[in-house]
Amino acid sequence: MILYSVAEGIARITLNRPEKRNALNPELIAALKESLEASAKDEMVRAVLITGAGKDFCSGMDLASLDRTADAGVLDHLETARSLADLFLAMRHHPRPLVAAVKGRALAGGCGVATACDLILAAESAQFSYTEVNIGFVPAIVMAILRRSVSEKRAFELIATGEVITAAEACSMGMINRVYTDAEFEANVERYAAALAAKPASAVSLSKNLLYHTDAMTFEAAIEAGVHGNALARMTEEARRGIERFVKKN
Repeated sequence: MILYSVAEGIARITLNRPEKRNALNPELIAALKESLEASAKDEMVRAVLITGAGKDFCSGMDLASLDRTADAGVLDHLETARSLADLFLAMRHHPRPLVAAVKGRALAGGCGVATACDLILAAESAQFSYTEVNIGFVPAIVMAILRRSVSEKRAFELIATGEVITAAEACSMGMINRVYTDAEFEANVERYAAALAAKPASAVSLSKNLLYHTDAMTFEAAIEAGVHGNALARMTEEARRGIERFVKKN
């Protein structure tokens, strides 16, 4: 269900159900969480790249697995929903930057997985959509993340219409970071991930933690958190070496 490898500071996690367009089921979600845990514990990992095998990134929840829960009670539904929520929280709290490399379609829960990453790179032919509304469902768990990525009106339009948007449209509204031509997508993704992995790991990790930590803070509290983050960053070995190099050059 998941292909996992680490090389040159980059953990590569591939959703590997191409025959099902990498649709999410309980087993795939559990395997993805395990891979994230492994990459979080590996000191050699400095960035995580999440991709999909085959033509699509991820088509969303496996409707066959959802259909099996049609007669389940509310506690059963809460349990299955919690598994996806735990995945998104694990992604948010992961110490390294998570980069989604999207080609083909990222739909419904698959769009949610991409959105839950810290950065999204897309091929120009990629498509994004929260299609849940079309089957009477709601992209409820990812909504908190989407709301922080785009404007309120854009977020509502995406979830209320289920509109499929292009990579260029997603980039223009701030939903994703970069769009590359299909022909150069793989090469550009590798360069982007390598450049990210080459940054001082402690600085990137502290930056990610502080950025998300200030979400619900008042302005004053966020500034105070920044004071502590600044002081902590100065004490890291990487910062010490970086300052020494800068002083020597000047």
